[in-house]
Amino acid sequence: MTLKLTVSDEVRTLVPGFTHLAVEAHGLVNGPSDEASSALLDAAARRLAERLDGRSPDQDPHIAAWRAAYTAFGAKPSRTRNSAEALAKRALADGGLPRINRIVDAYNAISVAHLIPAGGEDLDRIRGGMRLVRAVGDEPFVTTAGGVETVEHPDAGEIVWCDDEGVTCRRWNWRQGPRTRIDDTTVNAIFLLESLPPMTAAELVAAGDELAESLEKLSPGARITVRTPE
Repeated sequence: MTLKLTVSDEVRTLVPGFTHLAVEAHGLVNGPSDEASSALLDAAARRLAERLDGRSPDQDPHIAAWRAAYTAFGAKPSRTRNSAEALAKRALADGGLPRINRIVDAYNAISVAHLIPAGGEDLDRIRGGMRLVRAVGDEPFVTTAGGVETVEHPDAGEIVWCDDEGVTCRRWNWRQGPRTRIDDTTVNAIFLLESLPPMTAAELVAAGDELAESLEKLSPGARITVRTPE
């Protein structure tokens, strides 16, 4: 069954032009990062450097649009960077991109190469559909602090992804919770690629198609579906 994804009218009104594309995958074979997934990250870092040509990530028009979106719901974009900008800064730093696991490496590579926020959720851990909403402020966000599980709550008005159990990602695409995170045991997953103008629909679809191709190479036989931009 296809996971239902909805974006609230409040979000669409606050940030007109927001679009997202979903890549749904079943039958993945995940595991520790390896030569193939590392190669994807290395190639993405090279593509990013070519795209920026000496500029900082925040000078890219798409990242600038995300900074404006964060400001619109009350976040400070220099303190809590959107996931694409945060990864891009790591890609350009001496340490380079982190190696997490094969599947996370694949979608992190797409995020960096296309400068687009990209997130992945374990489908078997999602409860009900996923919704992008403005938080009331009492929604639970289960996370860890100092190795201990704790429950936080988003700020009122903050844009969050959530399911029937609570928040899955705070500040739109800033910090994902561990409950639905993709790990080495993940078999079924959904990946969300999120865009704002000036990124075009064609560019968004190209990023989704590239992610699907990477997943198929890393997990031959997996069933991959690219769902049109919403």
